[in-house]
Amino acid sequence: MTLLTVRDLAVEFRSGVRAVDGLDLDLDTGRVLGVVGESGSGKSVTSLAVLGLLRDAQVSGEIRFDGQELTALDRRALRRLRGNRIAMIFQDPLSCLNPYYSVAFQIAEAYRAHHRAGRKQAHRVAVRMLDRVGIPEPERRARCYPHEFSGGMRQRVMIAMALCLEPDLLIADEPTTALDVTVQAQILQLLRELREEAGTAIMLITHDMGVVAGLADQVVVMHQGRAVERGPVRDVFHRPQEPYTRGLLACVPRIDGPLPDRLPTLGAIT
Repeated sequence: MTLLTVRDLAVEFRSGVRAVDGLDLDLDTGRVLGVVGESGSGKSVTSLAVLGLLRDAQVSGEIRFDGQELTALDRRALRRLRGNRIAMIFQDPLSCLNPYYSVAFQIAEAYRAHHRAGRKQAHRVAVRMLDRVGIPEPERRARCYPHEFSGGMRQRVMIAMALCLEPDLLIADEPTTALDVTVQAQILQLLRELREEAGTAIMLITHDMGVVAGLADQVVVMHQGRAVERGPVRDVFHRPQEPYTRGLLACVPRIDGPLPDRLPTLGAIT
């Protein structure tokens, strides 16, 4: 069943910059859609438009979530939907977490924003979620502050905050950026388990083609605000039709063959 449908989405900022131009997307329940492209291609702007978080831009087109048109909702209705049924993992967890509050308090407050729960109950939920995302000694670490966690652990806290309400759709914006390969693999495995156990649909926004290959079912390639190619990951990666897609793939060094003296650039290919 199609959970998210985006049709002819356009986002134009007051400066006149058109960051997204006529984009179509479809995401089914329990599936992972990878949205890839170079920086500035419109990936993150698309996710913010879906969540209704763009205040200084004109958004047009159709965004339907579970049959409901999101662009017609007021701020209060969108706020109830965000976190409750649609959650987001932002790119930089340190800038999203409040340094003055413990991680458990912040997860608990996210839970209490959508449930009538006391502080003790919400704290128990926070500890349980920290345990679920693999934080060791969750009861003790729940009292810690964001600066006491590593980058990978802060990303896990963001995932715990997103998952505490068991959303139907999770938007992950560059969830493995600036993490070493071991932590990247752990985060991706966590997202994979979330999809398998809870049936959560995931929109994975990234410029890392390897991350998409390891997690996504479908992929949309964006360039200058438009979708230039789409399809199953295996088909797009093995038989790319567009020069831009071939350029993105060519810029990724391979370990199954001789290394070139110099990696190609997108400008030289497109």
